[in-house]
Amino acid sequence: MNKEGHVTNGALLAVGLGVILAVDPTSGPLVEETPAALALEAGTRVAELSLPVILGALFPDVDTAFGKHRKTLHNLPVLAVFVAFPYVFGNLQFVWVGVATHYVLDVVGSKRGIALFYPLSSQEYDLPTGVATSSKWANPVTFVVTAVELAVLAAVHYYVFALDTSFAEAAALLGLF
Repeated sequence: MNKEGHVTNGALLAVGLGVILAVDPTSGPLVEETPAALALEAGTRVAELSLPVILGALFPDVDTAFGKHRKTLHNLPVLAVFVAFPYVFGNLQFVWVGVATHYVLDVVGSKRGIALFYPLSSQEYDLPTGVATSSKWANPVTFVVTAVELAVLAAVHYYVFALDTSFAEAAALLGLF
């Protein structure tokens, strides 16, 4: 995908994730909160998430300025740094969402794919669902991939662990530490 696709993906994810984090169907009836209070909470979450998620969605393409594009910053070791960063430094909790979804969009939505295991392997991985960035289908593919990403994030948030918990708490819930 191109920058426009990644910005669209990041912006839609920020909005969707803001709503997911604000509206918790597992906490009881939604009628306890007024629509205005829910809208304010969702709007606040969207504002909090927009910058980190969109920056994360754009970050992997910094490798167009140096290194090998779709290799240098499009791999699992880089993603691991962004997932661990909040645990180590206590900030940038949602930048990893942008980075991870950038990878998903490049693997699922693009013909070229990415080198997930770089620098160990330069093999690029993709799925047959990908389209050229200049294709008339690029935007529809971006919207579909983003909808699936939001569904997965919602499922994790509601059924595995809350996405706004700290990395340490999530790791403990999953029995990793």
